[in-house]
Order: sequence, then structure tokens, then C-alpha cells
Amino acid sequence: MKKYLTAAVILGICGLIWAFLIEPYLLSVRRYRLGFSDFKGLKIVFASDWHIAPWENWRLKRIVRKINAQKPDIIILGGDYVRGHKHASSMKMEKIAAALGELKAKYGVFAVLGNHDWYMDGNKMRQELEKAGIIVLENENIRLKIDGKDLFIAGLADDKTRSPDFIRALAKTDMKKTLLVSHTPDIFDLIPQEIPLTLSGHTHGGQVAVPFYGPLLVPSKFGRRFAGGEYHEEGRRIIVSRGLGTSILPVRFNCLPEILVLESPVDD
Repeated sequence: MKKYLTAAVILGICGLIWAFLIEPYLLSVRRYRLGFSDFKGLKIVFASDWHIAPWENWRLKRIVRKINAQKPDIIILGGDYVRGHKHASSMKMEKIAAALGELKAKYGVFAVLGNHDWYMDGNKMRQELEKAGIIVLENENIRLKIDGKDLFIAGLADDKTRSPDFIRALAKTDMKKTLLVSHTPDIFDLIPQEIPLTLSGHTHGGQVAVPFYGPLLVPSKFGRRFAGGEYHEEGRRIIVSRGLGTSILPVRFNCLPEILVLESPVDD
């Protein structure tokens, strides 16, 4: 009995070391089909929920290198660049933005803001990102010309701290050629069915996912319904990133930090 108890204690300690000190600092690449048939070979990288602490310059730079290594045509950032609610808990916004300014994409880098950005100072975060050459979309959209064809990227305001406005966000777009970005998936029921794809984050995949059960707790009004991954429901398609950082507790288990690579095949 004693040896089983000892083994259980050792396994528990190893699990805690993994969950607090190893897995949160790993970085995975998860790939999806983009699904816009008009844009053969188009590659988009989506990265959300950075939550950069003051001492994590190395982590920030490693993520930027990893994204650039994908050689993306478009980069989309899903919000929550800062960590926590107080300035002392996060790397300074200007330093985060300067590092994100090193991201390289043929057609540009686009971003929405998350609830933590607004808890701290959303206006300043937007200003710093734009100073770094990143286009921030809050109930706004932009039209890109790719091989002579239109692609619209529309960004919604954060659902937790602001007021998402679909009418403003989608104004003058062709919804069938629009990629919608929302920090949180909680807007799912309001997404027009004409939109081919929505990208979001915020959930962190629950951070702790128990094998054969799934995430213990997901910060969403839908609970575990959109914890992380690709979902097709009610004629809508949404991909939810499990994010890059952590919130509340610096822990991840069975829920690797990730960047998403979405690509349209050259040949169907």
C-alpha cells in the first residue's frame, strides 16, 4: 500500500511540474482548411490570447518567430495581448506592440482587442499596435485585393467589455467573401449564416483538459460547447483558438498553447 501511495505522490508532483512549468511554455501549430475556394494557396495565421508577463520577452519573440516561419499571407491577432488586470502584471503595451510589429505577412497584420486589453487600457493598446503597423478592427472591416479578387476581414468589438456591432463591422462587405474575427465565441448565435468562417479565442481551451472528459472550466456563456477547435453548427463555421498564454492560474494540462494555420489547398 505504501509503495502505491508513494507512486501516486510522485506522479502528482510530476503532473504539477508539467502543468505549471512545462506545458504552458510549449508551442504547437494546429492546421485547418481555410475554405475560401477563390483563394488557392492562401495561408492565414491566427494567434490569440498572448497574456505576456513582464519577464516573458523570450516567449513573445519565440511566438513571433514561429508565426513568421509559417510564411503567412495574412496574420490575424485575436486579442488579450496583456496579462492580468494591472499594469504591474503585464509587459508594457509599447513593448508588446513593438515585438508584434516584427510579424511579416504579404497582405498585412490585422487585430482585434480582447477583454484584458480593455481592462487595462484598450485605447492605448490600439494606439501602440497601430504605431507598430498593425491594423486594428473594432466593428470595422477592410477589403483586401488578392489575385484580383476581394477578401474582407471584419473585426468585432469585444463582447465582454464593449459592444459588438455586426451592422458596422460588416458594412459594405460581401459577406460570402468575409472572414469574421471576434475575441470570444459568445457571439456565435448572431453570426450571419452567409459568413464562411469566424475566428475567435478567449476560451484558452479551458487550460486544463481531463483525458476522456475534456476541459474542466471554460469562460464562455456556452460552457464547453466552443472550448477550442473547429465547429459546424446551424449553418455556421467557427474555429476557436486555445490561445497562447494563461489566465488566473499559470497552468495548462492536455491543452497546448497554439497558433493556427489556415490554408486553402492549391488543388482541391
